[in-house]
Amino acid sequence: MPLHRIFTTRSWLLSAALALGAGIAPAQTVDVGGVKLDARVSVAGKPLQLNGAGVRYRAVFRVYTAGLYLEQKADTPEAVLGQTGPKRMTITMLRDIDSAELGKLFARGMEDNMDRRQFSRLIPGVMRMSQVFTDHKQLKSGESFVLDWIPGTGTVLTVKGRVEGEPFREPEFFEALMRIWLGPKPADWQLKDALLGKPTAS
Repeated sequence: MPLHRIFTTRSWLLSAALALGAGIAPAQTVDVGGVKLDARVSVAGKPLQLNGAGVRYRAVFRVYTAGLYLEQKADTPEAVLGQTGPKRMTITMLRDIDSAELGKLFARGMEDNMDRRQFSRLIPGVMRMSQVFTDHKQLKSGESFVLDWIPGTGTVLTVKGRVEGEPFREPEFFEALMRIWLGPKPADWQLKDALLGKPTAS
């Protein structure tokens, strides 16, 4: 595996560990793939901490930086999905990409990581999400979108700083989205480990 991938996904974990070892608070932001992510955020009035972050690769090309925020640290997919409070996934592009294609990849990632019958119940939401990305036509390097799970409200999709339509109310929809990165067939195995706060294999 290329060394730059290992160092990219480990760098923020190492800096945080050094800070804790020295008895000082971790940095307010961490750099992952050249993207600065807040170490802590607030969603629906609840403080969340950065559980893990890493870079999504396709072949040798960097596609985006992803960061997962939770109320409590979790190092397994089950522990992530089992938390009942707010959650956040942030995606920041590292290259220009066709938004419609990205939407299709996400839909395929959801379908590949869940039972066909379960997926069929989510198709209306999947189609609406795909249309949102299609409408944006392109996401450029440096632009971002955010997926927030807010209990009692649903999944809120924010693209380029603007909330897109009504929330996706089914809890299963957010879980299906998380399985794109944390499921048994994740988009990127190294990214899965990074989001779960694990050091990547050398």
